Amino acid sequence: MSGPGKKVVDVAFKASKNIDWEGMAKLLVSDEARKEFATLRRTFDEVNSTLQTKFSQEPEPIDWEHYRKGIGSRLVDMYKEAYENVEIPKFVDTVTPQYKPKFDALLVEMKEAKEKSLKESERLEKEIAEVQELKQKISTMTADEYFEKHPELKKKFDDEMRNDYWGY
Repeated sequence: MSGPGKKVVDVAFKASKNIDWEGMAKLLVSDEARKEFATLRRTFDEVNSTLQTKFSQEPEPIDWEHYRKGIGSRLVDMYKEAYENVEIPKFVDTVTPQYKPKFDALLVEMKEAKEKSLKESERLEKEIAEVQELKQKISTMTADEYFEKHPELKKKFDDEMRNDYWGY
């Protein structure tokens, strides 16, 4: 195969080699995102497979002599001449320039969301550790020890006591 079809197949094949599907899958946290990602990967594989099989094969050469015997040389020569004079237009990619900036913007947005998610995960892990620690110490902890970790509650408690507000 030669020409634009071959180029498309080559680009798709190289693109599929460079995609780290497992790495991207590890970054997904919600079930909905995993479903969408699986659909994207399946669709990509189907398109890539179609490109590899359908467009990577050379067409069989036409046996003009076979048709000359059955139809007649004048008509076959007319078709042969028309066939040889057909100019197949070159593939011009007008889609990639439209979507490349959008894709690049999505990549930036994805990296920002990843960083934000990692920070939030760290915060939640710390909070979980604090709650676990509190859970273990709650039966032996004094009010002073609790207020030492939560000074804002001590201030609120002291204000309520000072203002003689008992919550009712």
